[in-house]
Amino acid sequence: MKQLWNQYKQNKVVHGVFLLIYISVTSLSLFMAQRSVTAFLLLLSSLLLLYFTNFKNVTKWIIAGIVLVFLLPFTASNGDAYQSYMEVATLVGIYVSMALGLNIVVGMAGLLDLGFVAFFAVGAYTYGIFATAQASNFMPFGQYPLSGESFWIFILLGCFVAAVFGILLGIPVLRVKGDYLAIVTLGFGEIIRIVFNNLDKPVNITNGAMGIPSVTPPRLFGIDFLYPSQFYYIVLVILIFTIFTVRRFEHSKIGRAWKAVRENEIAAQAMGIPLVKTKLMAFAIGASFSGMMGVVFAAKQTFVDPTSFTLLESITILVMVILGGMGSVPGVILGAAVMTILNLQVLTELTNWLNQLNLSGVISIPDALSPSKMQRFIFGALLILFALYRPQGLLPAKNPVFNESQLKKGKGSDLKGTTVPPQKENMQA
Repeated sequence: MKQLWNQYKQNKVVHGVFLLIYISVTSLSLFMAQRSVTAFLLLLSSLLLLYFTNFKNVTKWIIAGIVLVFLLPFTASNGDAYQSYMEVATLVGIYVSMALGLNIVVGMAGLLDLGFVAFFAVGAYTYGIFATAQASNFMPFGQYPLSGESFWIFILLGCFVAAVFGILLGIPVLRVKGDYLAIVTLGFGEIIRIVFNNLDKPVNITNGAMGIPSVTPPRLFGIDFLYPSQFYYIVLVILIFTIFTVRRFEHSKIGRAWKAVRENEIAAQAMGIPLVKTKLMAFAIGASFSGMMGVVFAAKQTFVDPTSFTLLESITILVMVILGGMGSVPGVILGAAVMTILNLQVLTELTNWLNQLNLSGVISIPDALSPSKMQRFIFGALLILFALYRPQGLLPAKNPVFNESQLKKGKGSDLKGTTVPPQKENMQA
């Protein structure tokens, strides 16, 4: 049996046939069903199966692109739940991008950040203020709100402004680490939220606790983006850019410097790594991805207020990184997707189903144990189970291991290393 399994793992043809059948069956199920959360999740699971195949990375990207760009929107569009499916997929993309940004700070550089949602808020308010008449309260020139075409420029502006705030956060925290770093970043996140909540006097900039309504939607070629199915493609493009950029940083000189700082700051500094520059780059680059998604979030919701950027949101994003596997790009993507889908789809549908059974008299649930009250309890229990039985994360980070003798010989064709989990690498060392 073990021999057959090893042969299956190495056979790309079998992988391709099985994946093709799986994608075809789940796509047809989602297309035929008017509203099926199970079919929707099974189709998304095909991306996880694709990750474990032996195909080349280019092949995996092409197949994933076909599924995300064509199959998922097309098969989901047949039922009444099309926009709700696209809403979930859009939010998954937003949280995955933010989790990848936080993974740079926490997973790669080892800097515990509990105020990461502040950069998300900076991006959202950057677009929300100028895409409404709110900017006319303090801007001496220009006509507001700006048109929907400005949204595409504000994606870059949100990235830049969030990166600047990331540097401003990084400067005072260079002297602290560990628990004190967590306290400082937590305070920074709360300060940003409180500032936005009270920045309506003496000049009304953010409209305070009332929030900023009627944010101008994006426009491209005369088409207004109003529905989740339209924002889905915007988020998908930004997410692909984020994944590509993070992967490039991970295997670059700065990525190796981040990991060195994470393991031992003193040793990294002794090896000539500039700690100030390395840490500031981690904060700035990680914050920039969150700022871009903040702009998209403000345009999608058409409303921005401080209650969307609480400490709980920062904790949720941090849990996504830890659950998936700190430092692991595929793991963080999976962790963010699992967390978002659990919150928005699985537990919500389970709660609605139990409520219907309770109202119809099939089962009797006491008020103290009503499904609406127990949803967060179930979510917390699942996180505890993951922490107990999967402490390294769903997809732990893998470090390249090279043959020392081949490196000394300088054989270019043999320099390609294999990847093993960190704990195995330590055992080999």
